[in-house]
Amino acid sequence: MKKIISMILALTMVIGIFFLASCGGNESTKKGESDPLLPAPAIEKFAVSDDFKIGIICLHDENSTYDNNFIKGIKEVQKALGLRDDQVIIKVNIDESNNCYDAAVDCVNKGCKIVFADSFGHESFMIQAAKDYPDVQFCHATGTSAATVNLPNFHNAFASVYQVRYLAGIAAGMKLNEMIKEGKIKEEEAVIGYVGAFTYAEVISGLTSFFLGARSVCPSATMKVRFTGSWYDQAFEQEAANALITTDKCVLISQHADSLGAPTACELAGVPNVSYNGSTYSAGENTFLISSAINWAPYFAYIIKSVQNGTAIATNWTGNIETGSVVLSGVNLDVIAEGTEKAISDTIAKFKAGTLHVFDTKTFTVTVDVENGVNAAAVVDQDGHLVRYMADVDGDYVPDTNVVQDGYFDESGADFRSAPYFDITIDGITFINVKF
Repeated sequence: MKKIISMILALTMVIGIFFLASCGGNESTKKGESDPLLPAPAIEKFAVSDDFKIGIICLHDENSTYDNNFIKGIKEVQKALGLRDDQVIIKVNIDESNNCYDAAVDCVNKGCKIVFADSFGHESFMIQAAKDYPDVQFCHATGTSAATVNLPNFHNAFASVYQVRYLAGIAAGMKLNEMIKEGKIKEEEAVIGYVGAFTYAEVISGLTSFFLGARSVCPSATMKVRFTGSWYDQAFEQEAANALITTDKCVLISQHADSLGAPTACELAGVPNVSYNGSTYSAGENTFLISSAINWAPYFAYIIKSVQNGTAIATNWTGNIETGSVVLSGVNLDVIAEGTEKAISDTIAKFKAGTLHVFDTKTFTVTVDVENGVNAAAVVDQDGHLVRYMADVDGDYVPDTNVVQDGYFDESGADFRSAPYFDITIDGITFINVKF
């Protein structure tokens, strides 16, 4: 009898093993998305007066990963501070025209003590509103002019997102190494594709920091960039990603554009993807690696508390890892390379200790082509390493300050403007097109 039972158990185990092997992607073996590697911190609670109101002006709506980041941030603060819905006025799909000024004025008329706008092209209209309504605080993300317009009620804000883009780049580089090790690609075929919106410094800074993170673990990595000329255009972004994959032979894709166009193209083509402004795991379970983003909740809490306490808001405010203003999503445990989480965690520790600088000039070289206006402001040594760069740090579009200090390019430095000004094309990165 025991012999029969043993035979039945053995047969059952064989059938079970065969079943799991035949299913391959059986849900019981899937791991999914991990907890965030760099999560957003909890918002400190403080009292807010019943008559307080804040207005948020967004270029697009929740369908844009960029704008949704701001919407999620203010809603998180609203919940933490117990603000009523009528105390938080969110205006969506406000384009970069006089409609922004009208939206700002409407917020003022509804009693808002702070009006915030999220897009670069909103700035001039926010400045005009600040001039017209000096008793209201106007805050603007990604802008460059707060230091020069000399308005005590107008402020710029950004964050050191290049830190987490570098970390996301490490995940990309680890994946490239895995592909090389498995014989899927050769070392020289470790080509990253990047979908960029515009050739603004914000985009160049982001793609460069991502590339430097990737190359810190995969030295043979190179990058090709295609631009769309739009912050949010799903068709263009998907088309650019497809071209990078099929025409430019890129084997991994990332982006600084706001739709699901690139992640969708990657999922359809089976190409690893690193997204921006929030996890796209639900749209790319087979290809999503990780995502980096700015967490705007700490800034919203900061400006609300400042107004409540009657204290000044910084002209240029730059959040970082320490303020909880830059975050990473969880990693896709089904897709990332082995050792990715540890590599990222070790690098986070270096950032916190101040021992690592993203734009360390020893880690990249620059080719200066004055005749064609490429990197004309850069001064390099005989090996091509950057030794001096005059950047526009006060927002007047005139290079005025050497931002290479102590062996690194000091992006969004404490003494400079908050918005990025790294606009150098480093070696290893190729721009395929500029449509605008």
